[in-house]
Amino acid sequence: MNQIKAGQVYFPQSLPQVQQRKKTAVQPEQSFGNVLQQKIQGKTTEQLQFSNHALQRLEKRGITLNQEELTKLAGAVEKAGQKGARESLILMKNVAYIVSVPNKKVITAVDSHSMQDHVFTSIDSAIIVNE
Repeated sequence: MNQIKAGQVYFPQSLPQVQQRKKTAVQPEQSFGNVLQQKIQGKTTEQLQFSNHALQRLEKRGITLNQEELTKLAGAVEKAGQKGARESLILMKNVAYIVSVPNKKVITAVDSHSMQDHVFTSIDSAIIVNE
């Protein structure tokens, strides 16, 4: 089985299948990997990457992103970059994403259950994305 590696571009047919550990009330229409690849290959310029650590956290915590959420996250990163941000905390749908703005790379993701008493350091900006 192939492993997802940080910073590498994957095409839908080359992504390994990942079992979801936690069932959610609303299942996304497409897998996270497919949505991510569509976004990367899409006509927009924002190319979000996910670090190996971020991918592990998303899988471990059962966090999935649909196309709309991925677009909103990329838009927030773009806005942060326009303001000169370097390391941003992006809050979206009860999930906190730490993003390296110049690299357009999600470093980690923390869900609301794991956020209690969590301190975020080394950030220079925070963005709250409305639903």
